[in-house]
Amino acid sequence: MWIAYTSDRGGHFDIWLYRPVDAAHFPVTQGIGESFSVPYWSPDVRKIAFIGKQNIVYVLDLSMGTMARIDQIEPFTLLDWSPDSQWLAYVKDGRIVVYHTVAHSSRTIIQPGASDVQWFPSGLELLFAAPDAAGISQLYRMNSDGTAKRPLTRNTEGPLNNARLSPDGAFALYTSPGVSISIITTVDLSTGQTYPLEGGPLAKNYFPEWAPNAAGIAYSATAFDDDRGYYSLIQTDGKTGGKQLTRAISDCFATPVSWSPDGHRIAYLSGCENEQPSSQIWIQHLRHPYPVKIIEGGRITALQWSSPVRMEHPLKMYSNALYRIRFLYPAHWQQVSEERYEGADGFFQISAISSENRLEEVCRAEAFHPLRPYGSAPRIVMTTIQGQTACFIFPSADQPAEMRKQSALIVKYPYPIQIGETSYNYFILWADHDHIRQLARRLTFI
Repeated sequence: MWIAYTSDRGGHFDIWLYRPVDAAHFPVTQGIGESFSVPYWSPDVRKIAFIGKQNIVYVLDLSMGTMARIDQIEPFTLLDWSPDSQWLAYVKDGRIVVYHTVAHSSRTIIQPGASDVQWFPSGLELLFAAPDAAGISQLYRMNSDGTAKRPLTRNTEGPLNNARLSPDGAFALYTSPGVSISIITTVDLSTGQTYPLEGGPLAKNYFPEWAPNAAGIAYSATAFDDDRGYYSLIQTDGKTGGKQLTRAISDCFATPVSWSPDGHRIAYLSGCENEQPSSQIWIQHLRHPYPVKIIEGGRITALQWSSPVRMEHPLKMYSNALYRIRFLYPAHWQQVSEERYEGADGFFQISAISSENRLEEVCRAEAFHPLRPYGSAPRIVMTTIQGQTACFIFPSADQPAEMRKQSALIVKYPYPIQIGETSYNYFILWADHDHIRQLARRLTFI
């Protein structure tokens, strides 16, 4: 299980991962996030979708180490994965978009004013909010091909915001009427019966999220006193109300919350002293009296806990204090030496280069080594890694078979490192062609 969160602790906003079981912690994007970016896990825990720079929708495949740009939409638009982790649903320009993230094809359904589109557990139907003929917001249910649309609510008042479908598809929730006053209401989708929840003392209730078992919700309720000013209560309640409990307190005006997959813990943001942005992530176990701070530093704006599904190819963290680097690699690879790991499907090895030459010259010297380890016509691709200039070296078709598709990544160190009496300016990673990009995406300097 991982917690994905958005932070600028690396100098700019990116998506980071944190694993509570062993405190593994690293960024998975490089300079493409924004303060409004929210990470959305696919159910199989292989992918994360988010809206980043220039309002582009990105899909990060963690297992393959690839990044796809699929669309450009408004910030704060909800992205929702289908149960099979193949499709994304979202709204754009008065249309519902259903995008296949593997085939990179999409279909659109005209629906003016739609928002918060989500998949039902069957993977065949969608929930969304939209105005009815009188211009009043309602919740609707519809087949994913746009047929069989029918209303689920009989709302006669203001807009329905932040609609969220329960994990079992039986209930939904929404907030209304706006930001200054925000009341959480749940609705039984089989009957249309609504249940306004008591909420916090100022009727400012934000970021409601369903518990994994759909029995209740967690949310942030803003409160105020003369000594501390505004703060928020991390509260839970039953799906029809009547079970309100305050679980923790955040010093932020409001904070997103996220349930652990087992439903025993709630993660939330804090560290908003003197009205500053949040800088901490805390976890409150529902059966323990005190919360635990797990992350501190930088500005943190969003978080989401992954599901408990294991990735098909689990990863481990490799860290080397001598070379001052770390990255994730396939967990089934075995250590051959301090600097080399191998598996049936690939390998990596690390070292450093001492040279006063420019990066382009260093890359060319490696690529066209007299022994031709990359074949007779290797390809050099310039790039950046962690804000540092870098290059990939990819082999040509006539590379010797015994090299096992060896490719290379050379990165200029932020500062030269000292090993023995020698100063090294460049880090070099050798790996097979199929894994070099995946390893490079997770490379960080320590």
